[in-house]
Amino acid sequence: MRWQPTHAQIRAVCAAAVLLGIAVLARRPDAAVFGLPLAFVAVWGRYFRPRERPEVHTELDANALFEGQATTYRLRVSGTVDPDIDLIVAALPRSQWFQYDPPQAAIAEPVADGAVTLEVGLRSKRWGLRALERPTVAATSTLGAYRVQVTSAEPLAVTTLPLRAGFEAVDAVPRPAGLVGLHRSRRPGEGTELAGVRPFRTGDRLRRINWSVSARTRELHVTSTWSDRDTEVVILLDTGGEIGISEGIEGRSSSLDTAVRAAASIAEHYLRHGDRVRLIDTGNLVRGVRSGSGRGHLRRILDTLVHADRKGRQQDEHQLARRNRIRSDSLVLVLSPLLRQAMLGYVVTLVHSGCTVIAVDTLPPDIESIIDLDEHDSRTWPLAWRLRLLERRRDLDRLSDLGVPTVPWRGAGTLDEVLRDAARVASAPRMRS
Repeated sequence: MRWQPTHAQIRAVCAAAVLLGIAVLARRPDAAVFGLPLAFVAVWGRYFRPRERPEVHTELDANALFEGQATTYRLRVSGTVDPDIDLIVAALPRSQWFQYDPPQAAIAEPVADGAVTLEVGLRSKRWGLRALERPTVAATSTLGAYRVQVTSAEPLAVTTLPLRAGFEAVDAVPRPAGLVGLHRSRRPGEGTELAGVRPFRTGDRLRRINWSVSARTRELHVTSTWSDRDTEVVILLDTGGEIGISEGIEGRSSSLDTAVRAAASIAEHYLRHGDRVRLIDTGNLVRGVRSGSGRGHLRRILDTLVHADRKGRQQDEHQLARRNRIRSDSLVLVLSPLLRQAMLGYVVTLVHSGCTVIAVDTLPPDIESIIDLDEHDSRTWPLAWRLRLLERRRDLDRLSDLGVPTVPWRGAGTLDEVLRDAARVASAPRMRS
C-alpha cells in the first residue's frame, strides 16, 4: 500500500482552496488570511511526505504460558525508517481469553532515532492453543498529512498450558508394580525400605547378611526389604462434551476445564513420585500419551491436554475398549462429568478386567443454577436436565455397588480417602475358589 493523504490533509487542501477562491473572486482579503495558513500546512505536509514504508516484525517474550501468566507482545520497526515518519500506531485484535495492557490493546509511539518499539502486555486466562491475529499497524507522517498501513509477519501462536493446582495424594497407590517408583510395595524384594530380619534361606545374597544378629543368635540372618515399585496410572479424560460455563481462570469452570486442570495436577503428582503415567483422550483417536515417566513426559502430557476439544469424535463403549487397552493392575482415574452412557459402560468394562478405577466427577457444582439461567426458550429444558441428573445419580449408585468410588474434584486431598480405601481392599487376602 502507498502513502495516502489523511482526512485532515484533504480537509486542509479543500478548505484552503475554497477560502483562497473566495478571496480572489469576491475580493475578500480576510478569507485569504484564513486560507493561507491552511495552504501552507497542506504544502508542508505534501513536501515532507515519506517515500518508504517501514517494516514491522512481531515477537513474543514467551509463546508457552500457564494459565494466569503474562507475556509481552512486541512490535519492532526495523530497517531504515524514513525520518519523515512521525508516529507508529498499532492495535491488536482482541480475544476473550486474553487480558491486555493497555486494556484497549492499542498503543502509539513516536519515531525516535529512526526506530520504534511498541509493547502490549498479554495475560492468558484459559488453557488452549490460540493464534494472535495480525495487528493493525499504521504509520503517520509529519503533521498527520499522510498515512500508510503496514502488514506484519505471520500470526503468532500462544500455547497456554493448564494450571496445575496443588494436588497431593498422601496414601500409597493400590497394587504397585514395576521397580522404579517411590511408593512402598507390599511385596518383598530388592529395595531400600526395611521389612525386617529373617533367617537365611537358600538363594539369599551374601551382602544381605545381618552380621550383628547372626553373631548374637549364632545363625545366619538376612535383612529383608520391600521392593521399590511404581504403578501405571492411567488418566482417562472424557472430552465427549462440555457442561457448564467457562470464564477462564478467574471465573467459573466448565466440566472440560476442571477435567483438563485435574489431569495436569494428577500427572504432575505421580510423575514427581516416579510413577508411570498414561493419558487417554476419549474424544481423539490419534492424540494420547503412552506410559512414561520424568519431567519431559509431563511436558508431553501438558502439550496434549492443550488440544483437548469438546468437538472430538464420540466413541462408543466397544470402540473405547478396543482402541485403549489397559493393564489389569493399573490405577485408572476417570475424569468425566459421567453423563455419557458410553463412558459409564467403559468404566464397568475396566472394573471387570481387574483395574482399580476411581471416577472423578467434573460436573460443575452449580449446574442447577446454570440450567435455570440457560438461554433456551423452552420451559421444559430445565425439567429435562433435572430428570437427566436423577438418572445420573442412579448410574453413580450402580458404579458404587461395583466398587467404583465417585468423588468430585476439589484439588488437594481429593483422592486421599478413596486411595486409602482402594489400597486397603487391594491388600486384603483373596479367597481362592
